[in-house]
Amino acid sequence: MKYIAEPFKIKSVEPLRITTREYRAERLKEANYNLFGLHSDDVYIDLLTDSGTGAMSDQQWAGIMTGDESYSGGRSYFKLLEVTREIFGYDWIQPVHQGRAAEKVLFPTITTPGQYVVSNTLFDTTRGHVALAEGRDIDLPCAESRLPEVASDFKGNMDVAALEEFIAQHGADTIAAIVMTITNNAVGGQPVSIANLREVRSVADKFGLLVVIDAARYAENAYFVKQREAEFENATIRDITRETFALGDVFTMSAKKDAIVNIGGLLGVRDNPELVERLKSAVIAAEGFLTYGGLAGRDLEAMAIGLEEGLDESYLQYRVGQSEYLAAKLDDFGIPYQKPVGGHGVFVDAGALLPQIPWHQFPGQALALELYLEAGIRSVDIGSFMLDTDSATGEARQSPKEFTRLAIPRRVYTQSHLDVIADALHAIKERAAEVSGYEILTQAKVMRHFTAKLRPVSR
Repeated sequence: MKYIAEPFKIKSVEPLRITTREYRAERLKEANYNLFGLHSDDVYIDLLTDSGTGAMSDQQWAGIMTGDESYSGGRSYFKLLEVTREIFGYDWIQPVHQGRAAEKVLFPTITTPGQYVVSNTLFDTTRGHVALAEGRDIDLPCAESRLPEVASDFKGNMDVAALEEFIAQHGADTIAAIVMTITNNAVGGQPVSIANLREVRSVADKFGLLVVIDAARYAENAYFVKQREAEFENATIRDITRETFALGDVFTMSAKKDAIVNIGGLLGVRDNPELVERLKSAVIAAEGFLTYGGLAGRDLEAMAIGLEEGLDESYLQYRVGQSEYLAAKLDDFGIPYQKPVGGHGVFVDAGALLPQIPWHQFPGQALALELYLEAGIRSVDIGSFMLDTDSATGEARQSPKEFTRLAIPRRVYTQSHLDVIADALHAIKERAAEVSGYEILTQAKVMRHFTAKLRPVSR
């Protein structure tokens, strides 16, 4: 496919270090075969995450210099408030230091121990905070999400029939909230349709349930809606965003994604003053005063600017276009991935590429480690390694799919970098049968993949 040219020019560069395979093998051993344990200086192309790893614009850097660092009532806070209220339309919007901070404040406030949090698919930190609040996580993604080789427009959707069946079986009072993750990260950065959100909203209204939007990649989701949902083909990204958020009651957001900042998050509530008051107390205790929320004034300033930049359609076309270009290269090499490609990266189907590795030896992690060995490229497992043990039984859980995520940072890498990634995966495919799995030596109870220690499994 034709590469979509960047709608910007490069103004500053950062040198990258190229290492040898032998050097990288030693670094993996020192990191206990956990890619989170690597030093960034030892990574050539870093696809571990797109969270906080984007390149800020000249306008954002200029905003850094004008940030108001007052402890309370700073003008940068009010600028952010004006921008966020206009974009999202919520009564109360609170800055926090990142997305998981919003989750830390929200879930203990709305969850009674033992209650379920039902989702189209919770991502890792959300699942972790549900567990920390002594809730139980339930994923009900649409059936299409489990078929990587079959393209479908909205694989991020909730299985609404399964949602209604779950409520009928367990009772609405056992459910703390319904969480809609947009885009749906764990199933491949796949979008959620407005039609599906409306159906979920209707079910929630029927049973008096709270709808929480995990909005980390809301702008990318809006772009897909415009491209694929006929009702919105002539709508603006901003209009689709307002329609999206009108279907929720609460939203949490890591601003480190679609707001293109290196740190920051948001928590929003619509038409629920009682919940707002409870959350305010939790914010002050955990994040600092309400008008800075754990952030410097300069961070608030950069976020306000980045939120506007992230809605630009030409930028979003380029952003999604990078993932589509990389996916097309993988098609040329016959490398399986979740189709169609998601917004923030490519999710390689490691289970299909490495069929000799059983799920409990983590094919997604094995492929990620092999990719680092091959070319110094850091990626991440989105599969059974990332999935914590069951909070009720302590048993290991098998992920529906074993993906290796190639998350592309915003406005950072070029077409040539994407070619290097594709070529490295092609080389691994040629010797795929030689790749072995891994086993866990030590792990934390919650969000284990960040700090777990592993070792290779002998074959």
